[in-house]
Amino acid sequence: MQSLSIRLSILGLLMERDMHPYEIRTRMKERFLDLQGRFKIGSLYYAVDQLRKQNYIEAVMTIQDDLGPEKTVYRITDSGKAYFQSLLLDRFREAAPDNHPLYIALVFAGKGDQEQIATILRERIGEAEKQVELCRRTYAEHEGIVPRSVLHLMAGYYEHARTELAWLRRLLIDAEAGKLHEISILPGFEH
Repeated sequence: MQSLSIRLSILGLLMERDMHPYEIRTRMKERFLDLQGRFKIGSLYYAVDQLRKQNYIEAVMTIQDDLGPEKTVYRITDSGKAYFQSLLLDRFREAAPDNHPLYIALVFAGKGDQEQIATILRERIGEAEKQVELCRRTYAEHEGIVPRSVLHLMAGYYEHARTELAWLRRLLIDAEAGKLHEISILPGFEH
């Protein structure tokens, strides 16, 4: 899936305008596409080459830079636009994985040192609070500037971060009380 994510990102950026790979790389990093798509930015040049070989993109010019090597500018082809649409729609159909790193640990958390777990959870909560604030601030800074689809992305990150924070706080309460081993119901959890 990571190779499809990088392909979608490259083609999506070329839908905006023609670019050379270094510029594509810069735009990806600015928009955190590598993090969102969970791919390594270093695989960009290989992916560009593969897209070119498959005629999804084509070279339109080469720029000679006095300070560095030549840069080939690419544009998306008609078949690349069709492939982009296919990749885009496939991502909308794809179900989100439910594999939080804590899930496997929670199965056995009742057998662990509750105080050490609580200490780690406090640290995670501090990081989660920072993430919630960062997401809120990022959304607020981009209102009225970016397309609504991007605002939905930012709102999704914000909502997920808030949910993660609330979940970690509930977990901390039980760890601090030494209740992770108990068989009971979770107070305050609405279902």
